[in-house]
Parts: sequence; C-alpha cells; structure tokens
Amino acid sequence: MDIVDHKIKVRERVWRELRKVAVPDSRFHFDFGEFIADFEGGEAAVQRLVDHEFYQKSNYIFITPDNCLDRLRLKALEDGKTVLMTTYSIKRGFWLLDPKTIAPELYLYASTLDGMERVGRPVTLKELADMPKVDYMVTGTGAINTKGIRFGKGHGFFDSEWGMLYQIGRISTETPSAAVVHDCQLLDEELTPDVYDTVADAIFTPTRTILVDGPHKPTCGILWDRLDPVMFETIPPLQELKAMGL
Repeated sequence: MDIVDHKIKVRERVWRELRKVAVPDSRFHFDFGEFIADFEGGEAAVQRLVDHEFYQKSNYIFITPDNCLDRLRLKALEDGKTVLMTTYSIKRGFWLLDPKTIAPELYLYASTLDGMERVGRPVTLKELADMPKVDYMVTGTGAINTKGIRFGKGHGFFDSEWGMLYQIGRISTETPSAAVVHDCQLLDEELTPDVYDTVADAIFTPTRTILVDGPHKPTCGILWDRLDPVMFETIPPLQELKAMGL
C-alpha cells in the first residue's frame, strides 16, 4: 500500500469514528475534509490545556480558527491573554484579539469566526514582526499520533502559519505547540514528519494529556518550490511574505 492509499484509509477510519462524536459545522455539515470539528468532551480537552503550564505561562497565544477551539479563544480572552488567529483558510490573513481593547460582554462574540472579524483587527506580517513574540501555538487537527505528528485535512494551513511566523521571527524552535483532539483522533501508527511539518509538544483529549519528547520543529519557513500555487494565490500573507523577500 502506498502512502496516499494509507492516508485515505486512515482518514476513512478516523472520520467514521469522529462522526459519532462530532458537532456538525453550520456550513460543511460532517465534511471533515473541509473543517476541524468540535466534539463531545471538547470542554474537558480544553480544560486540560488550560491547566497545563504551556497555557499558564503564556500571555500571547496563536489559536487556529478550528471549531474545537472557540471555547479556548473565549477562555484566553477572559484570562487577559492576547489571541492571534487567522481567518478560515487564511484567506483574509491574521487577526488580533486584544482583551484590553474589547468589551468583556463581546468576548464570546469575538471568539467566533464571524465575530473576530468585527471585534478584532487585521494585522499584516510587517506589523506582527514589530509585536511581541508568540508564546504558544495551538491547533486542532484531523488526527494525530502519540508522538505528536499531525495527520490533518491535507491543506497544510498550520504548517504555513508556523512557517510565516517563524520567518518573521515571532516564534522559534523553542515555542511550544499543542493539538486538541478527541480520543478517536489519536493514532498509534508510526508517521514520519516532512521537513515542514510542525510536531506537537502536547496533545490534549477529553481523557488524556500526552507530552511529546523532543518534537520536530521546522526551521525551513515556507518552501516556495513546494507550495501549492492555489494557496499562494488565495492567502495574502504568503504574498506579503514573498514581497518582503522572505
């Protein structure tokens, strides 16, 4: 079985089980190839993350726009932490949610994909380069093995976000990253990360906290010769990064 067939079979197996516990998306229903689902027990998984030292020591957190992380964005704002995120598919770039500039009664709205574009503010890579370094990177994912190697939808958005922030010096190989998933998304099989794959330092499920020893952190930035041309055409920050000569 080649790697493509293997990935298809793994996704089919995981998505079959995920459908039993997933919360359908308002737009994509149960099409897990298009979004990262919230799930039963999501509150417990996020609470495990919040209780961990990576979160406790962070003031400035990047959180992906995944459905399972809405409650984390809300909790971070309530805890006075600044949240950096992107729009769905990064098509409208990076957005900053600063709890000091948002009315507390709007925190819940701000934590949603619709609300963050009305309450937060867009930031360019040039602006981000002059801001503090990001303390923590958090993502959802389609599946992940116990060694922190993600097995996502296949679009590479989180790896691109990591690559852009790395190239402008806002994160380093010391910046911890975490994944929030349901237990059914946790794999036992061996996976090999590519040079640009960001491996999680910690995995939080409703029932488990898994810490990864020495996870791979890419230092290659964006590999332009391997970048999907459609991603470059539809993601303004990638165009900005290219224009910056990075």
